[in-house]
Order: sequence, then C-alpha cells, then structure tokens
Amino acid sequence: MEGPKWCGKSTTCRRQARSVILLQDTETRDQDIALAYASASTLLDKEPPLLIDEWQEAPILWDAVRNEVDRRDSFGQFMLIGSVSPLKEKAKAEMHHSGIGRIASIAMKTMSLYESGDSDGSVSLKALFEGGNAAGTSSRTLQDYAYFLCRGGWPKAIGLEADAALEQAYDYYEQLVRTDFSKAVDGDYSRETLQRLLRSYARHLSTSATKALIRRDVGPEAFSEKTFDRYYEALKGLFVIDDIPAWNPNIRSRARIQAAPTRQFCDPSIAAAALGLGPQDLIDDLKTFGLFFESMCDRDLGVYASAMNGRLYHYRDSNGLEADAVIHLRNGRYGLVEIKLGRQDDIDSAAEHLKALAGNIDTEYMGEPSFLLVITAKNAAYTRPDGVHVVPLACLMP
Repeated sequence: MEGPKWCGKSTTCRRQARSVILLQDTETRDQDIALAYASASTLLDKEPPLLIDEWQEAPILWDAVRNEVDRRDSFGQFMLIGSVSPLKEKAKAEMHHSGIGRIASIAMKTMSLYESGDSDGSVSLKALFEGGNAAGTSSRTLQDYAYFLCRGGWPKAIGLEADAALEQAYDYYEQLVRTDFSKAVDGDYSRETLQRLLRSYARHLSTSATKALIRRDVGPEAFSEKTFDRYYEALKGLFVIDDIPAWNPNIRSRARIQAAPTRQFCDPSIAAAALGLGPQDLIDDLKTFGLFFESMCDRDLGVYASAMNGRLYHYRDSNGLEADAVIHLRNGRYGLVEIKLGRQDDIDSAAEHLKALAGNIDTEYMGEPSFLLVITAKNAAYTRPDGVHVVPLACLMP
C-alpha cells in the first residue's frame, strides 16, 4: 500500500493484520533491519497477514517477500506499507524483481469529503454511470469549502477544533521540507530551493504548466534541468505530487490533444500551506480559490474513481475543448466533468463545453459518455433539461 505520509495507511492495515513489523519503531528498528539482511525468512516467519510498515527502510525485504509468496503459494500473506518509493540507487540495487504476479500495489490517498463526513452523499457517481439523475441539496457554503480545502483530508485533522485542524497541513509541509524529502532524494538538496519549488507548484495548481515553465518560475539559477528533475522525482516518490494525466480518446476532429498533465498535490492543503494561505485568503481571491477548489475536486474524484475500478484524467485540445476531469472505468465507460465555483454563467458555459466535447468524440470507437457533470460549490444538485448534471462537491459519493 502506497501513499503520502499521514494518510492513514498504517491504521487501516493494522486493523487487518495479525502480526506487525514496524521499521520506524526506535526500540526494534535496528534489530529488525539487521535480521532482514541476515535472515529475512526468519523475520518474516510470523502469523499472516504480516504487516511491514515502512518496508523501504530494508529494501531487501521486497525480494524476500516475493520468495515467501512463491514458497507459500497463498494469497493475503503480507501487507507492505510505504510512504517513500525506493528511488535511491542503493535501494534499487537491492531489488531484483518487479513483484509482478506476487505483489499488488494499492494507492491510498487523503480522505475525500464523503469519507470525512463533509459530503452527504446524496448523489452517487455510480448511479450517474447507470443513467440516474442528480437530486439533492447541500448546506455547505464557500466558507465551508475554503476551510475543508485548507484543512485537507488528513485523518488526524478530522474532528479537531478549526485552529488545530488547520495546523495539520502546515505540520506536514514543515516536516516534508525539514526531514522527509531527504529520504527520497539522491544527493544533497537545498531546503530553500525545495520551498521555492513547492511554492511554484502551488501557484500552478490545476494548470497544465510545463516543467520548463515551473523551473523558470522558481528561477533558472536555482538549479539545472537535471537537478529540477531530481527534486521532482523525489516529490513523486514521496507521493506529494499527484499529477492528473491527459486523456487520449478517439476524436473526430484533427485537433491536437495536449499531453501535459494537470499539476496537483496529493492534497490541496499542501498548496495552501506552501503559499501560507488560510480560508479567508481564498475567499478574498476567488480566482485562486477556483483553482484550489478544482484541486480538491480532483482529489475526491480520484478516490471515487478508484473505488469504481477507474482512473482520473483531464482533457484539453488545440480547439479549446476541455474537461477538467474524465472518469474512465476499466470496462470502458467514461464520464466528462467540468468544475466551477458556482456563477451561473460559468455553469452554463461549462455545460456547453462538455456537450461540444461529447459531440466531437468518435462514439463508434469510444461509445457515448455515460454522463456530463458540472461540479460546483453551490447548494442544489439537479439535472438540466439538456441532460447535464450540476452537483455540489459536498453531495458526491462513489
């Protein structure tokens, strides 16, 4: 199980485990790592399912688990948790097998509004895929969404008093800069340069800014292109960055499909922390709020898509057609989504964009979209006469 630190991986897996190895427990860490290298099979000889938390502290365990799976020839033997991909050269040298056929990867994200209890779940994406209509109301205000965004989906923040809850993202950001980044990056790094990169990424949140543009924004003198890529890959390895890839459907026109991903953090609260923003700052700057709101929607839609065996994409082409999000299921069905804070003109424009895009897809190969959806921060969920659904984020569930 992979995902950012503090998203709840350990708590979730410990509820299922019968044995546990904690490789960051100061009392047992050194002896467990030593035993992993001396006799991994002895360390792994515990009642299954065995949870190994932060397994990347002893990368040799990856191949050892793979060998044990082959020997036991049984499912559900181990749970490996990591909040750092083993990117460093030393770790790579200790891993000789991809794990394909033996180890399945599960991505865990921070909590969606439905998981945190802040969405009432009155509109189901699954029901929309099955042809249902949208109907419901939400009492959430712009102030509520601004707070949810800055609080983030960190499990420890849910239910805390507002001031304490808002500190979680800042704590995550500070720990990332001070200590966690060093666990994923090869070689030395500059904290100041890392902070500049994170701030630049936050300024380009929910856009398709190229790496070159972000690097220029940071300042070319800060680091070379090679060093930029080293920082970028380390942030991906820590699951801090969670860019949304481009969707590449069959299109009737000859428009050029933009391949750049949408820049996102694993949780929008990291962007708010990087820029030092609080809820009122977003209320006072609706343009920035709109981009951050899109980021929160992408986080939630990514969670919901995963629950339906799907993936999240975005679409933009040279003719100006776009979908802020595309939910594409494993069975080939897909839904097109635009995201707007709530001005009626913006909602109407988004609906027209979605209909234009849907009309440009080669349905002989792709099939018709299952739904067209505009996600908003308004109060009412409804289906327009033209079939486009308009739904507040705080009404959605998988």
